Amino acid sequence: MAVGDRVEALLFDLGRVVIELDSARVHARWAELAGVSVAEIERRARTRVAQSEAFHRHECGEISDAAFFAHLRSALEIDLTDDELKDGWNAIFVGEMPGIRPLLALAGRVLPLYAFSNTNPAHQACWSVRFSELLASFRQVFVSNELGARKPDVAAFRAVATAMGVAPARILFFDDMAANVAGAKASGMQAVEVAAVADIELALISLEGCH
Repeated sequence: MAVGDRVEALLFDLGRVVIELDSARVHARWAELAGVSVAEIERRARTRVAQSEAFHRHECGEISDAAFFAHLRSALEIDLTDDELKDGWNAIFVGEMPGIRPLLALAGRVLPLYAFSNTNPAHQACWSVRFSELLASFRQVFVSNELGARKPDVAAFRAVATAMGVAPARILFFDDMAANVAGAKASGMQAVEVAAVADIELALISLEGCH
């Protein structure tokens, strides 16, 4: 990857860039707890939950965990408690992405590191504790539910750049979703779509001092 303007800070998405996720684990746990087939839970989640208004509002901090879990209970047609729904909801976190730790250590010796995640209070409460050591690499972790805006909205990226105190053109952003990469670029940032940790490594090699 050829980097244009001089980069002064690196900004990382968390899910599938720093932290490995697997939504199949969520569906499997809910299915187990509710006594419903995994296939049926997956179908209901895909058509009624993923990218729903309630999902987006939860990530923007507009509705509580309890309100979102009530939506899940209705949409998935399962009679689970909030604690049971949260148990499945947080099963999405697998571990750190293989190979990301040394890359963050290397890059952090040269440039300040930040993170920006579309997330919600329940997930944040989980990953902020479970991955606290890994997340210590970042000067600050920006989250959509606190910003009141989410990727790929240009306003969200600009709010993050302002909080970082770095011009958007001097920020290099990494995300696994093409739409978020496009949003970052529309805000003026440089951005890399990450399909594997190797994509991050290649981008860092092109930065002076990060190799």
